[in-house]
Amino acid sequence: MTSFRAFLAVTAPLSSLTTASFPTRPNSLPQNRLCKFGVNCRYAEAGIKDDSRSPTIDVVADVKSEKVVVLGGSGFVGSAICKAAVSKGIEVISLSRSGRPTYPGSWVNQVNWISGDVFYANWDEILVGATAVVSTLGGFGSEEQMKRINGEANVTAVNATKDFGIPKFILISVHDYNLPSFLLSSGYFTGKRKAESEVLSKYPNSGVVLRPGIIYGKRRVDGFELPLDLVGEPLERILSATENFTKPLSSLPAFDLLLAPPVSVDDVAYAVINAVKDDDFFGIFTIEQIKEAAAKVKA
Repeated sequence: MTSFRAFLAVTAPLSSLTTASFPTRPNSLPQNRLCKFGVNCRYAEAGIKDDSRSPTIDVVADVKSEKVVVLGGSGFVGSAICKAAVSKGIEVISLSRSGRPTYPGSWVNQVNWISGDVFYANWDEILVGATAVVSTLGGFGSEEQMKRINGEANVTAVNATKDFGIPKFILISVHDYNLPSFLLSSGYFTGKRKAESEVLSKYPNSGVVLRPGIIYGKRRVDGFELPLDLVGEPLERILSATENFTKPLSSLPAFDLLLAPPVSVDDVAYAVINAVKDDDFFGIFTIEQIKEAAAKVKA
């Protein structure tokens, strides 16, 4: 008799057995669901009793908000960077001598425009909360002027940024075009390379140096818009299409002046955005690498 009762207990339908009282997660919910911003999350669905005694799950999301300081933000390249940053939800501060530009567009109102000189800037106010500094400083003039604006101004900015503890510095430099040494010894190139050296020295694991060639786009000069893209864009396509044939010639001195494709100002701007957002993006980047970086964040 005892064995017969044991047999019935073993073969009884599952519905008649007492289920375990351990709390379970509904199968309809994904296993990797995350609860953000530190709120208490409970899983519940129709027909399942919410047991308030069940343990809650607190998960704090790792939310990173970027704030970028653009040196020379009212210029041709700088304004494109400011516009691209705003489009990606990045807070932007621009420091330039001219301050707020006259560019049309709602994005202009979303940038904090500061008028000032890099050599006399109040960095304690400008750099507060910044996660990266982008420098577009550069220009032509006498040898001394080019060394000062291309080199010393950028070196000053790099050191101020480093001293303030900002984690990343991005420099817009220039392609060397395989020029002979006597041309590369001009104040323009020596200033740029001095700035590059400072960036890579102070920021060996996060500093970014972009080396574009000729930059084209719609450039505003004294209230007029110069459509440089009408020449630059088709030239870029032609040189890119014939690159496999012309690349062997680029090793010849100065031939790169004719063979290096121009770069869209938007590509430069979006390459900067990629550098701001990607902590693994650092070092020196060529023309082709700039375009690749821009493609990652354009969409």
